[in-house]
Amino acid sequence: MIANADWAARFRQELTGNILPFWMRHTVDRKNGGFFGAVDCDLRIDNQAARAAVLNARILWTFSAAARALGDAAYREVADWAYGYMADRFLDREFGGVYWTVDYLGRPLNVRKQIYAQAFAIYGLAEYYRATGRAESLEWARQLYHLIEEKSAEPMYGGYLEARHSDWSPLKDLRLSDKDMNAPKSMNTHLHVLEAYTNLLRACDDPKLRESLAALEKVIMDRIVDSGTAHFKMFFDNQWVPLSDHISFGHDIEGSWLICETADVLGDPALGNRARALAVQMAQAVYEQGLDDDGSLYYEASRSRIVDPNKHWWAQAEAVIGFYNAWQISSEQHFREAAWRVWEFIEEKVVDKIHGEWHAKLKPDGTPWTAKEDRDACMAGPWKCPYHNGRVCMEMMARLG
Repeated sequence: MIANADWAARFRQELTGNILPFWMRHTVDRKNGGFFGAVDCDLRIDNQAARAAVLNARILWTFSAAARALGDAAYREVADWAYGYMADRFLDREFGGVYWTVDYLGRPLNVRKQIYAQAFAIYGLAEYYRATGRAESLEWARQLYHLIEEKSAEPMYGGYLEARHSDWSPLKDLRLSDKDMNAPKSMNTHLHVLEAYTNLLRACDDPKLRESLAALEKVIMDRIVDSGTAHFKMFFDNQWVPLSDHISFGHDIEGSWLICETADVLGDPALGNRARALAVQMAQAVYEQGLDDDGSLYYEASRSRIVDPNKHWWAQAEAVIGFYNAWQISSEQHFREAAWRVWEFIEEKVVDKIHGEWHAKLKPDGTPWTAKEDRDACMAGPWKCPYHNGRVCMEMMARLG
């Protein structure tokens, strides 16, 4: 097994030698501001593609985190660029919150208030404040937190509703994407509100925020994790009745370490013990059911049957952290070995050695999907960003010392 220092060096090289330079070189739009909305597998830029709040917020988080961790002025410059564009173009100055998308000139396009996007804005803004000390960034993040609590929190059964109209009035079509179920509540949105609130609590220890975060942690462990299978349930009605039997291995393994992170930031020993025990159970379920023979993670299952055997870039990244976290808690060696095997798969198959960055999606045999075969196969897009792969590098550098 590789030594910690050698493994940490490989994460650092991937981050500073591949991921961050790619986004600095190929995605910054110096003419219209912000970042290009779409870059395909052959580095062809669609400079008129819509720009998504989620992509911009994830870039903001990534380069803010890199600037804070590594102290490189070039990363701070990109973080400043992302913050400026978000403030200029995505902020709804009439109703508050951030738009879902703007066009390539920065004009509002889809103005719905998806809670998922508000959460990522908080996540990025809080990190930018941690990196720069810029007070208005923290204030904006706090405003978004209060808007979510006022407009989206469900008072009777707990948790958060998926989306609102631009003016925060009720919305019929709540879907995050055309692949998702039109359900009042989802695992995915709650998971990312959790990480957003956790990062905001790092930036400002507010008693009300602390209370909201602790309640959300319990909702996730009590309502969203299936106590019988140790997998996340994915979609729910307002009373938390599950509406789908699908399993997302990437979200399971990501959530397993995020609930531990939240408990640590809250500093609640009892909650921490419960989160760590549950994290090991979730990691074990993914280990037993979600791994291919090559060490990579399948995408989705239903009733213990693999229904999507493709290998998505983000799920592989989260598997490294999730399995390593389970090893740190349990000392069970198979978890560390699983983390290492996934990383080997990433280095061998997922990293694009021709264009840089990572392939978005691989077939079951480990060959990349092309843009002609699948619209999700791209280098940059509404969902394809440097957040998951940048984060695995920074998170593992810290964990490996």
